[in-house]
Amino acid sequence: MKNLIHWLVPPDQWKPSVSVLLGIFFGLAAYAVYISRAPSYLSDDPETCINCHVMNPQFASWEHSSHRTNTNCNDCHVPHDNVFHKYYFKAQDGLRHATIFTLRNEPQVIFIRDAGKKAVQENCLRCHEKITGMEFLKTVQPNYHNYLPERSCMDCHRETPHGRVNGLTSTPNALVKTKTESRTEKE
Repeated sequence: MKNLIHWLVPPDQWKPSVSVLLGIFFGLAAYAVYISRAPSYLSDDPETCINCHVMNPQFASWEHSSHRTNTNCNDCHVPHDNVFHKYYFKAQDGLRHATIFTLRNEPQVIFIRDAGKKAVQENCLRCHEKITGMEFLKTVQPNYHNYLPERSCMDCHRETPHGRVNGLTSTPNALVKTKTESRTEKE
């Protein structure tokens, strides 16, 4: 162990340069965490989803939907089978989003990926199986909803809760308040 520590410590003439470089590196890393609002991604706050401006139409459509009163983005779009899977999924999806937005490679139309579709389907079933009447639908409409493995809820309910969001131009007036504006109004 002493050999490892001795190997990591630079020679005396390099210590000032190494200290400055490490300071710059950790300063830039801290600034990147601050500017990207990284800690907000650990929460379930729906406004986190508008940290990237291209999500404003999705946020605005959810904000005006019936799901707004009972759900947030993570209730539908993140797995809830265990806490480790939830945060692994959020980290994986978040890194992909961060890469896309950092490289300015946003698609005109945002599509949900297969892993996201699976999470949404599981969450539809998780929430809606508790609603009175869903067991009744099974007997009345046996060929619909979640009762056939080849069908998903989104096959019929694809506009729930976002309506038609076909791209960045589909909701031109979807100006969503930023977190700063929301906080100012609450004060």
